[in-house]
Amino acid sequence: MSNELTLLSLRLFVDVATTGSFTESARRCGLPPSSVSRHIQGLEHLLGQRLLFRHTRAVTLTEAGAAYLLEVRDLIASLDLATERASGGAAGAPRGLLRINAPIAFGRRHVAPLLADYQARYPEVEVELTLSDAFHDPVAEGADITIRIGMLKDSSLSSRKLTAQHYVLCASPAYLARHGRPQVPLELSPHNCLLYKGTSGAQKWYFRTGTSAFQAHVVSGNLTSNNAESLVEAALQHQGLVLFPTWLLHDHIDSGRLEVLMADHEAAIDTTVHDIHLIYPENRLRSLKVLSFRDYLIERIGTPPYWDRKPAAVQGA
Repeated sequence: MSNELTLLSLRLFVDVATTGSFTESARRCGLPPSSVSRHIQGLEHLLGQRLLFRHTRAVTLTEAGAAYLLEVRDLIASLDLATERASGGAAGAPRGLLRINAPIAFGRRHVAPLLADYQARYPEVEVELTLSDAFHDPVAEGADITIRIGMLKDSSLSSRKLTAQHYVLCASPAYLARHGRPQVPLELSPHNCLLYKGTSGAQKWYFRTGTSAFQAHVVSGNLTSNNAESLVEAALQHQGLVLFPTWLLHDHIDSGRLEVLMADHEAAIDTTVHDIHLIYPENRLRSLKVLSFRDYLIERIGTPPYWDRKPAAVQGA
């Protein structure tokens, strides 16, 4: 096996281990599945170890494969970083493939629209944007930079707070005309509350004024969904009240299609902090493409974030 073949085989092994699929890795790398399979078989023959279990629907790592992946992944990341920095020349221009992972709604609204300008600034950067609400280990998935909302549990990852997140209670003017406008949380009980069924599954909304503690209020309604945008659409169709972050609702508030309620109360879906973070493996911190996108996103989102700058986004009757 030549050195060139070995390096390509290592890259394909990492990709197959990440995707769990020869077919998906072949698609991503622009190769026939049979070619990917031959490279992995050649690597296993060279090592004298089986690295992958081949199943009908998925590919999983053997014990030896899992240990080998930990070593190889870091080596390839270091090699890619060295190549990126060397090929950038004196100007240090970011280049290469940048893999970004973001939540579905946030990615669609606040990441995808910014990519054209970013790539116009840095034309030698290719972007692979993956949208998913499930949190995947950025190291295992091979993501260069991950955007996630909520508490960070893995301290081994490097992170940077992008911005705080603020919730507002909203309904359409037509719904409020028919059912009345709640002034305090205790008046929510007769209202149709459109409920997001996330990881907690809780059907409580939290409110406080000033520096007081958050108080939980049980709410109910005739529509529950694990897709936030579906619930926003229901609110736009005058079906009920929604409680979501301003980054999801600001354009509808600015247009007048939704109105903010109880603006003198701070709202939340629970009592934990749900800031928006940028997460990246530590070995990506020296990458010009990662640093350039991190700085670009922070610049474009701004402080406060652009969706909270307009008075309509934070004020209500």
